[in-house]
Amino acid sequence: MISPEPKTAQRTQRRPTNVSLDRALVDEARSLGINLSQACERGIIEQLAKTRAERWADENREALASSNAFVEARGLPLAGNRQF
Repeated sequence: MISPEPKTAQRTQRRPTNVSLDRALVDEARSLGINLSQACERGIIEQLAKTRAERWADENREALASSNAFVEARGLPLAGNRQF
């Protein structure tokens, strides 16, 4: 699993990459002292997590539907043992 915070350059290998970004966004980010590499990396990490979650849900949609149907028809297993 990828950690939410990018690793420092000392702990990971870095790959120089060219990206095209909206000029106004870059100018504003620089004026606010935002590290563009770190910001891009955080955005990629968030997109990876989102895409992985969507892919997992798609791959497991049938099993989830089956499990939900079971619970709807029969209730939660061991529900009688719950203490509220």
